[in-house]
Amino acid sequence: MCVVSKPSPLPRNVKLLGWTSFFNDIASEIIYPLMPQFLITVLGGSRFLLGVIEGVAESIGSLLKLWSGSWSDRAGSRKPFVVAGYSLAALTRPLIGVVTAPWQLFLARVVDRLGKGVRTSPRDALIADCTEPDARGRAFGFQRALDHLGAAIGPVIAAVFLWLWPGELRLLFVLTIIPGVIVVGLLAFGLRETGVVNKEKHQRFSLSIRPLSGKFRLYLASMTIFTLGNSSDAFLLVRATELGVATMWLPILWCVFHIIKSISSRAIGMPIDKYGAARIILLGWALYAGVYLGFGLATHTWHAWALFCGYGIVQALTEPAEKTMVANLSAAEHRGLAYGWFNFVVGIAALPASVLFGWLYEQHGPLIPFGIGATLAFVAAAVLSGVGSDRLTAR
Repeated sequence: MCVVSKPSPLPRNVKLLGWTSFFNDIASEIIYPLMPQFLITVLGGSRFLLGVIEGVAESIGSLLKLWSGSWSDRAGSRKPFVVAGYSLAALTRPLIGVVTAPWQLFLARVVDRLGKGVRTSPRDALIADCTEPDARGRAFGFQRALDHLGAAIGPVIAAVFLWLWPGELRLLFVLTIIPGVIVVGLLAFGLRETGVVNKEKHQRFSLSIRPLSGKFRLYLASMTIFTLGNSSDAFLLVRATELGVATMWLPILWCVFHIIKSISSRAIGMPIDKYGAARIILLGWALYAGVYLGFGLATHTWHAWALFCGYGIVQALTEPAEKTMVANLSAAEHRGLAYGWFNFVVGIAALPASVLFGWLYEQHGPLIPFGIGATLAFVAAAVLSGVGSDRLTAR
């Protein structure tokens, strides 16, 4: 009789970081689905300005993702970066409720993304540090599942609040400080430090990519190409409104989107560990191309709902797999640096991606920018195919 062993429990830090992401995304996603309309209708901004704000904010934050990841390797400590990054976002996010001009919203978004830049690479490296290689897919799938569950609950809270107190957007934004405080408390008192392997404090601080393998660099190239065609999700919300989704339904649409991501992310962890992250990423990018083309061709309101559901599955396939692949293609002593470079290239490519997408959208309508995004996904998949399997290099 064959006895099938149960998967080992996920480490305590992984679970805590999952719940941290849960509460953080409740706060973040109360604001995010309403921000495009807030900018355009309340502050008098434009679609092009939306692209500039999102692109610049993400790109500036990406510079810190590279720095914080590498520095956490050298410091031999991840927790201070994680706590500081989440704290900065928790304090800044409610300020969006008091801005009166587009440039003030721009500053608030930049500072919020700076917090994300400080925390993201050390957090991902910490998850990889304390998880066995054959469980990394489950670990990142768990973290992303709770992240997306929080992102689903946030819009529901926003919808109920606006139903009870119509038009009180600013007060709603200010109240996001409550889940922010919970996040900081969880991390400060619950997160345990995991010593970084082979600390190299005798070496000068460096952001050089040289310690990372050729396979990893090719993987970064494929991610850069893909991201150039993957603009801010804020444009998907703009497209939904064009297809007839009323403003009051945007939080619900965003909620459904994240529920699908949460359920699918939890389920995809074990297939990543079994079949390898590269295969799952390729599947996700192929589906992405079809969904993006669909956004460009859509003509009815129900198309928006169906496409958001499909895009939720895309995100669930790609996000945990992409993070798992970073760990599988990097040595433990350079893992923070690897996550730093990964997050850096993804974020820095977001600036031209969002700005160009916004300009093309403004000038030519939705089909051309969404079509370019679909095409670049196929190009990226061709480059990723050159990396081969990542399963045998997991350490």
